[in-house]
Amino acid sequence: MAQKFRIVIVGGGVAGLALATRLGKSVGKSGRAEITLVDKSFAHVWKPMLHCFAAGTAANENDRISFMSQASRHHFEFWPGEISGMDRKAKTITLAPVIDTNGETILDERSLEYDAVILSIGSRANDFGTPGVAQHCMFIDNLVDANGFNDRFRKELLKAFAYHRELDIAIVGGGATGTQLAAELHKALGLAALYSFGQKPPELKITLLEAGPRILPAFPEAVSEAAMKQLEAIGVSVRTSAMVSGADENGFMLKDGTRIPATLRVWAAGVKAPDVTRKFGDIKLSRSGQLEVRPTLQLLEDDSVFAMGDCAFIADKPVAPTAQAARQQAHHLARHLPAWINGRPLPPFVFNNKGAVVALGDYNGWGTFPGGTVFGGGWLHGLSARMVHLMLYRQHQFELYGPFRGMVSCLVDWLDVFVRPSVRLD
Repeated sequence: MAQKFRIVIVGGGVAGLALATRLGKSVGKSGRAEITLVDKSFAHVWKPMLHCFAAGTAANENDRISFMSQASRHHFEFWPGEISGMDRKAKTITLAPVIDTNGETILDERSLEYDAVILSIGSRANDFGTPGVAQHCMFIDNLVDANGFNDRFRKELLKAFAYHRELDIAIVGGGATGTQLAAELHKALGLAALYSFGQKPPELKITLLEAGPRILPAFPEAVSEAAMKQLEAIGVSVRTSAMVSGADENGFMLKDGTRIPATLRVWAAGVKAPDVTRKFGDIKLSRSGQLEVRPTLQLLEDDSVFAMGDCAFIADKPVAPTAQAARQQAHHLARHLPAWINGRPLPPFVFNNKGAVVALGDYNGWGTFPGGTVFGGGWLHGLSARMVHLMLYRQHQFELYGPFRGMVSCLVDWLDVFVRPSVRLD
C-alpha cells in the first residue's frame, strides 16, 4: 500500500488552523494525504482579540477553539509541540520537549517526517535590542502572554482599589495592538468598578508611547488624529516621537532624557519572526527574520517548504503582516495544494486588500476601504466600524466551526452576557 502524502502544518494561528481545516475536508477526508497540525498550545484564539484577553474584557474560555476537537471533526491530526529545528535534507522537523508549569517533562523531543511542511509560526513584538525591555516588560504576542498580563493587571488593580492609589501603565507601540489595548484597559476599569462594592475606582494612568510622528501609521492620517483625540478624551496620555532608550522595574527612559514611571510596562512595538527561523539552515531571511518565499509561498531554496502569514516575506511583492493576508494565503494553499500533490504547478499568491479596521473598545472605531476611504467614528461613536470588527471575528468562527456550530457559538456568547461578569474578576 502506497504511503500517503504527509503534510505538516506548523502553527495553529489564523492561517494554520484554517489551512488544516480546509485540507482535512478535502485531501484528508478522501485519504489522499495525511495532515498533521503542530502548535505549542492546545487551543486556538483569534490573534486580533489578544488585547481583549489581556484586559479581561473577553472570556477566552468561550473564544478558544480546541485543536484536538477541531482535528477530530475535520480529518487531520494534532500534536502539541514547538518547532525547534528542521532538517530539509532528511525532510524532518524537530519538536522541543513539552514541559508543564511545574517543570515536568510531558513529552520528550520528537521528530516528524514530512513530504511538504507549511510554516505558519506567526510573529512577535520586536524590542530592537532596547536595554531592559526583555527583562522588565510584558508582551501580548499570544494567549499565554495575554493571560499573564491580565493576572498582573488584576493584582495591581486590586492593590489600587485597596490602598486608594494610582495605577500607572505604559504601553510602547502606537499600532493597532497598543492603541486598542490602551482603550480596552480603560474599559476594563470601568467594568470592574461596577463590582467594587460602591468604592470609588482608582485613577488609571495610561501612557501610550509611539516612536513615530503619529499613532496608527498604517491608517490614513485622519484616523490617527481622531484616534489620538479619542484616547486623550478617555484619559490616555499619548506621546508621539517618543523614542524609548531603555526600561527598568520602575518604567521607561526616553531618548530625550524623560522618564515615564509605570507599574506595568507593555511592549507592543515592531514585528519580527520567531527566533527559531534562524535555526532552519542556510535559507534567506528578511531583516526581521521572516522566511523569504516566492510568490507561490515556497522557500527560495526548497519547493517542499512553504511559509505563510506573519513569518513569511514575499520578496517580489511584500504583504503587510496582518490576519487578512494570512487568511488569504491559507485559502490560496488550500485551493491549490491538492493539485500540486499530483504534480501540477502552483500559481502565485495575489493579495486582495479589503481594507482595515480598528476598534477602541466601546468608545470608537474606524475602518478604511482599499482606496483610503474612512468609515466609522461618526455614527453612534463608530458603531459601524466596531460591528465590522465583530463580524470579522464571527466570519472566522463560522469558517472553522461551520454554519450550525457557528450559530450556536454566537448564541452561547450572547447568553453568557447574562450569566458572567462583563470583565474577568478572578
